[in-house]
Amino acid sequence: MRAIWSGSITFGLVNVPVKAYGATEDHDISFHQVHDEDGGRIRYERRCEVCGEKVEYKNIDKAFEEDGETVVLTADDFESLPEANNNEIEVVQFVPADQIDPIMAEKAYYLEPVGKTPKSYLLLRETLKNTDRMAVVKYALRNKTRLGALLVRDKTLVLQGMLWADEIRDVNFKGVNSRAKIGDKELELSAALVEQYSSDFTPDEFSDDYQIELRKLIDAKFESGDTLDTSKTFGEDADSDSDSSDDGDDADVVDLMEALKASLDRKKSGKSSKSGKSA
Repeated sequence: MRAIWSGSITFGLVNVPVKAYGATEDHDISFHQVHDEDGGRIRYERRCEVCGEKVEYKNIDKAFEEDGETVVLTADDFESLPEANNNEIEVVQFVPADQIDPIMAEKAYYLEPVGKTPKSYLLLRETLKNTDRMAVVKYALRNKTRLGALLVRDKTLVLQGMLWADEIRDVNFKGVNSRAKIGDKELELSAALVEQYSSDFTPDEFSDDYQIELRKLIDAKFESGDTLDTSKTFGEDADSDSDSSDDGDDADVVDLMEALKASLDRKKSGKSSKSGKSA
């Protein structure tokens, strides 16, 4: 796996250097489009509607239209935003795990400790496990400020991306407010059916039958010789991405006890100053 992000988790004055890796991957078979007559690959062009010229991706800016007018934002505009290059995962709350609504969940990332002495990483991991909490965090990824939660999976910290509250739609379906009566016998039979299907969840027992059958169909076409010469049909081979890995410098060893004490003292002084103002 290749790290997609590197930075630090911060809670109080404790700093936890980490690298982030995508925790999931799509197992669907990828396709491209071809002409049904000759098998030639269909390619899409970025063409300007004003001058008609084909435009390279590097020369494309983003625009926003409202009330018949458009503003153009350049790469420099996006870079000027305060969170564009933030490389911190900031812990803002520790909450009970059952308070995180599953509907808010987005993509998850494994977090790898950086450096030879990952004591701060182990401290945060064990703290989350022992307190049965999740850490609500804010972070920036791909020029967007995001909300997330830190949780523990086996021995690894996981950053679970989450939607913002205003990205969850409100619904008011008429059916859910129906006055239809559910009888005791119906509930009893329904509960009995649930009991018959009850077991421990074992994800490995489930498979994507559609993708399995699709792979069999593709293999059968290969075996029967129902194939095309890729190099002749699809033109020049695409340039392959070169692998590169950045080994980060060893993280500075932090005095965890001092950082924890200072964080607690700062939190206490903040509370006392607030109470002094309200007095």
